[in-house]
Amino acid sequence: MITIPNAKLIENAMKTPTLTIAGRTIGPGNPPYVIAEMSGNHNGDKARALSLIEVAAKMGADAVKLQTYTADTITLDHDGPGFTVEGGLWDGRRLYDLYEEAHTPWGWHADLFARGRELGVAVFSSPFDDTAVDFLEGLDCPAYKIASFEAMDLPLIRKAAATGKPLIISTGMISVDEIDTLMVTLAEFGATDVALLHCVSAYPAPVAASNLSTIPAMAARWNAIVGLSDHTPGTAVSVAAVTLGAALVEKHLCLARADGGVDSAFSLEPMELGALVTDCRAAWEALGSVRFGRQAAAETSITSRRSLYVVADIRAGESLTRANVRSIRPGYGLAPTHLDKVLGRPAARDISRGAPLTWADIDQEA
Repeated sequence: MITIPNAKLIENAMKTPTLTIAGRTIGPGNPPYVIAEMSGNHNGDKARALSLIEVAAKMGADAVKLQTYTADTITLDHDGPGFTVEGGLWDGRRLYDLYEEAHTPWGWHADLFARGRELGVAVFSSPFDDTAVDFLEGLDCPAYKIASFEAMDLPLIRKAAATGKPLIISTGMISVDEIDTLMVTLAEFGATDVALLHCVSAYPAPVAASNLSTIPAMAARWNAIVGLSDHTPGTAVSVAAVTLGAALVEKHLCLARADGGVDSAFSLEPMELGALVTDCRAAWEALGSVRFGRQAAAETSITSRRSLYVVADIRAGESLTRANVRSIRPGYGLAPTHLDKVLGRPAARDISRGAPLTWADIDQEA
């Protein structure tokens, strides 16, 4: 049995069942919040970055997320052990060179935020150090996303939490015990507008590694809004996550994978993002509530149920038998459950083949 430290503290702090970003309510009872992650898919071109925001808005995304760092704030210009990527999509790349290529220049941010406001799509960012939080506060950033690799940088998280803005935290690189520690820290700091994202921090991530059953388990354990940061190919995993309670879905967006770029291999193209938004919201609508029996939408189909019909002409006084009464479609006659009650009873009047059997057709006194 797993024990959560300071569980009561967490429970008391995380009482808000929803959070709000730029006027959009996120959480149970609301459509999934779709975040288009720009990351480095601007390929160093500000016009492309603006186009990505325009595409995200056009395709119905709720938000565009940036990443706010420079190569110097996130790593060192160094060739020593650990400073070169080994394996995977970026095998052999120096960290400094990779981040220098992928970073979003801070001088672009004001225009990107402004374009998002013009289009009605929220723009917020992942800060990677204290200077980034201070900079983003100057732009009235409406929320902060903490990446999986920074999820146990508690000083950074305290700094972001101190702004009073909603926090979205990916958990792909931290353990259950570390999430416990994280949630206690947030509770102690009074941060209540928190969403946790289930995440597989592989780029791209294999579909089979998704383990989406973790999503409802996270929601139950930490009493938090839970979503998915999805690095798998396509959109199926994100849609499936919504059916398991994901209130947020984050996917990388590019203008075209053929254009290349550091993240393009596991990013959605514009029409795929549109399909993601449509399908995630359809999946959420389909969840509905627990309801047994005939739904209102099926009322017109009731006549297609089976019922008792006369299948051979019957004269008044003649007995009803399996040869002249059957359960067939459509559903205008007596319910099939009455078959044993009517068999052997005399007809009260002549009944033609093809007529629905009613109680009026049966001699009740015989």
